[in-house]
Amino acid sequence: MTDAEKRTRILELVRHYADSEHAPKPFVEGESSVPVSGRVYDADDMCSLVESALDFWLTTGPFNDAFEKKLSLFIGTKFALTCNSGSSANLLAMTALTSHLLKDKALKPGDEVITCATGFPTTINPILMNGLVPVFLDVDIPTYNMDVSKLEEALSPRTRAIMLAHTLGNPFNLDAVMAFAKKHDLFVIEDCCDALGATYRGKMVGTFGNIGTLSFYPAHHITMGEGGAVFTSRSLLKRVLESIRDWGRDCYCPPGMDNTCGKRFDWQLGELPQGFDHKYTYSHLGYNLKITDMQAAVGCSQMDKAEQFIAARKRNFQLLKEGLRALEDVLILPEATPHSDPSWFGFPLTVRDGAPFTRDALLIHLNEKRIGTRLLFGGNLLRQPYMIGREYRAVGEMTNSDKVMHDSFWLGVYPGLGEEAIGYMIDTIKTFVRSR
Repeated sequence: MTDAEKRTRILELVRHYADSEHAPKPFVEGESSVPVSGRVYDADDMCSLVESALDFWLTTGPFNDAFEKKLSLFIGTKFALTCNSGSSANLLAMTALTSHLLKDKALKPGDEVITCATGFPTTINPILMNGLVPVFLDVDIPTYNMDVSKLEEALSPRTRAIMLAHTLGNPFNLDAVMAFAKKHDLFVIEDCCDALGATYRGKMVGTFGNIGTLSFYPAHHITMGEGGAVFTSRSLLKRVLESIRDWGRDCYCPPGMDNTCGKRFDWQLGELPQGFDHKYTYSHLGYNLKITDMQAAVGCSQMDKAEQFIAARKRNFQLLKEGLRALEDVLILPEATPHSDPSWFGFPLTVRDGAPFTRDALLIHLNEKRIGTRLLFGGNLLRQPYMIGREYRAVGEMTNSDKVMHDSFWLGVYPGLGEEAIGYMIDTIKTFVRSR
């Protein structure tokens, strides 16, 4: 048997094993759990992973190159760069705006970045980590995105950027945010970690601002286990992002390659001697935030199913909304932002003031029925213990952010949930409400 035949046989066995041992199990009401999220994968994903393992190219390599091309084509940007998580993607994006290569437009310690008071901490943590000052605005209910009505009030002489997430796959008001950014010459970072495939006025989110970010954690639209990406259409920002991701080096040679520029020993930068090896010249304070080629191999296969996954999420969202519409007197149902087509990550709900039950009572009941729930991430982030003593500004009252903290949660809509599971969630919530 030749090596090629051995490889083919190995992959045939992997496919057979995946089909027999990893096939989705049927939903059994009362016995099966209904998680909020999870990895959805098949034999193609496992074969792609094993194929990369057989190559044993452990660092980024051919599969990573292919994945970055697939991703940039899907989103519609010139460049996409993988990294090891969505949180790292946000760190890369924010840190890139401090680069000396941006000259007088580079953000400096003490500059302000407008953001939303609710959401996931690693949307705002890179602001703090770079010595910048987050300026918090309240959240809108029922879109769960930043309330844009106080943008002008948030402006100060130090305002330099806006960093926002498209909450649970629902695009924020890009008309208002981009008009404000253009008027005041501000950078915009779009955190799309929960929003792969969402569009606003027919255009992919992440392509409006300067940089977009994604996560490929198992909970997200596609997965490679751990992993993330940054994307942009600006060559200069791509260069900066790549440098910070790759140890901060000035050299742009791919891993395993040398002398791409043709003058590896001809540079003189900083206070280094003339001819110092460009491969070991560092122009940014950087990290090693790359992924492995095995992760990228899974991502390549998952990208082929992205449209299918997004359609399933939209279907599940709509089933939940129609099924729970009769409960609008006690539950605030989510609404898509005008002009948007969300790629839903979850189905957010808020218990109305005066309802005959609390959010926590409902969550305890759902947990007992094996239905998973999540809070809207960190709730009002200003109330989190790690924010004590931090420098920030809050514009206006955080009334809705506190409401979200006390009364909001979300249900799963991920592709692993079929109509039986969605129906079970609807019936369980209805039964609980009617019993109160």
